[in-house]
Amino acid sequence: MATEQELQSLFNTLDRDQDGKVSINDLFLSPGLSAIVSSETNTSSPQELLVQYDSDEDGSITFEELKEAVKKASNLT
Repeated sequence: MATEQELQSLFNTLDRDQDGKVSINDLFLSPGLSAIVSSETNTSSPQELLVQYDSDEDGSITFEELKEAVKKASNLT
């Protein structure tokens, strides 16, 4: 389970270009961090994360979308 601060830190690390979005490429470039995201969101892959939680369908995950995914998985403390 992650706190919001821990989740923000993880997101910032994944957001390599600091554009406020984590693309599927960002997730694949950090397999260890991607595994943490998968476990915190109960998804099996970056593709599944995008399919389920990319609410604006722009092909990337914002911090708010990631936070919502973790909340739905009941892993946000």
